[in-house]
Amino acid sequence: QVQLVESGGGSVQAGGSLRLSCAASGYTNSMAWFRQAHGNEREGVAFARSDGYTIYAEYVKGRFTISRDNAKQILYLQMNSLKPEDTAIYYCAADPRVRTESSWRLPFNYGSWGQGTQVTVSS
Repeated sequence: QVQLVESGGGSVQAGGSLRLSCAASGYTNSMAWFRQAHGNEREGVAFARSDGYTIYAEYVKGRFTISRDNAKQILYLQMNSLKPEDTAIYYCAADPRVRTESSWRLPFNYGSWGQGTQVTVSS
């Protein structure tokens, strides 16, 4: 298991931008961002594999960009055009196994999780 530390959350107005970072203590194949709003289940936001494959949830496609620096073991999430419904705690997740289009959204497929960072978007 790798240790994950997120940073970059905060409060912005609708239409604003934030960038989240997740530093991993070692190499990992699959990395993803999840979020959990109050009273809701944790949901997948975006996924990035070490071979460059990325995929996004429909509700963030075109607004969020996931990227990773494999040399530094850092995962990023650039969030633009933020909406109040994006308000949630955002979590970084990682797993050494290969995750695919059909499996990346499932939280139980990740063995490592960060502590979470709050993102609040006001209208």
